[in-house]
Amino acid sequence: MQYQFNLSEIEAIAQKIIHSNPEKVILFNGQMGAGKTTFIKALSKVLGVENPTSSPTFSLVNEYEAQDGLVYHFDMYRLKNEMEALDFGIEDYLYSGHWCFIEWAEKIPNLIPDKHNVITIEILENGYRKLILN
Repeated sequence: MQYQFNLSEIEAIAQKIIHSNPEKVILFNGQMGAGKTTFIKALSKVLGVENPTSSPTFSLVNEYEAQDGLVYHFDMYRLKNEMEALDFGIEDYLYSGHWCFIEWAEKIPNLIPDKHNVITIEILENGYRKLILN
């Protein structure tokens, strides 16, 4: 699936993504500032997260209560290696059956479950973004 959208349309696109029944582990690709965290916030809102969401850059993972379970938001940017992810128990999160949104997943390629989707976000002109769901 592919979408083009601006910030005012982000929640509608997030609803389309969730309603397309993707795998619950979703990796996010895109350059710094492309809108990965912003889109994860929109997905979380669609899933019923009511508390404010933020990037887990320093904590590595944030946990949120949604309507039908939990949402885990990971930011692997600061990881030095996969062992650090194993040390904080990432496998327990990834195989929990809850939503797992992972930024900078290329830092942990050998730990990603076989069943996952990838969202790539690209910056376009005039504040628009292109989103591809694979």
